[in-house]
Amino acid sequence: MQLIDIGVNLTNPSFAEKHRTVLDRAYAAGVCQLVLTGTSVEDSEQALELSRQLDESGRQLFSTAGIHPHCASDWNADSAQRLRSLLKESSVKAVGECGLDFNRDFSPRPQQEKVLEEHLALAVELQLPVFLHERDASQRLLEIVRDFRDRLPAAVVHCFTGEQRALFNYLDLDLHIGITGWICDERRGTHLHPLVREIPRGRLMLESDAPYLLPRSLRPKPKNGRNEPAYLTEVLREVALHRGESQEELAAHSTASARAFFDLPGIA
Repeated sequence: MQLIDIGVNLTNPSFAEKHRTVLDRAYAAGVCQLVLTGTSVEDSEQALELSRQLDESGRQLFSTAGIHPHCASDWNADSAQRLRSLLKESSVKAVGECGLDFNRDFSPRPQQEKVLEEHLALAVELQLPVFLHERDASQRLLEIVRDFRDRLPAAVVHCFTGEQRALFNYLDLDLHIGITGWICDERRGTHLHPLVREIPRGRLMLESDAPYLLPRSLRPKPKNGRNEPAYLTEVLREVALHRGESQEELAAHSTASARAFFDLPGIA
């Protein structure tokens, strides 16, 4: 089976000096391609650099470029230009991580909305897909994205954790859905069990969001408590179980969706 991890925070300090071993474990587990998430201008630059350093073939590591809503207050006069330059690089495959987070509100909501609109405008200009973050803000996110949707090639709501109404609204807007180890959490993720059956083939993708969201169903658990792309197989197992599909079926169609969404090359 081949898997694609559409969201891994490889620039996180917890992976420092461990990139090669983390990637080797991922490849051994069948995760053949990974998209490194950019969450600030500097982080996006680092993600691009890591993908270049660690992937000599140019066929396994890719990245996104954007500013997370937590960091929306950092947006300044040259942010758009720096992101535009990054997004013109061939291995940078999507605009984001961008969006709205009304759960923690680390940046003022009006600023989050302004910065999201700036990202969507870049995506329209460059005709790139969008990697979206949303917490407790589904209705407002829908209202903003809807104004751009006809001009966007594609967009994914990464790490979907919402309820049925939000899911159906996202699907009605022809958005893709990313599922993480949240679905493996018996404390807060069980509502996703029936919902993943509602995501059509072609719109579902899998992601680790490592080092966050270690699947709680994973056995044995790593002593360091850190999630890794290699554990995407546990997300695959859990999602396949609740969709009533074999793991092979789910791997095939979710990988095909990710490859098409991010315009990734095939892997022999």
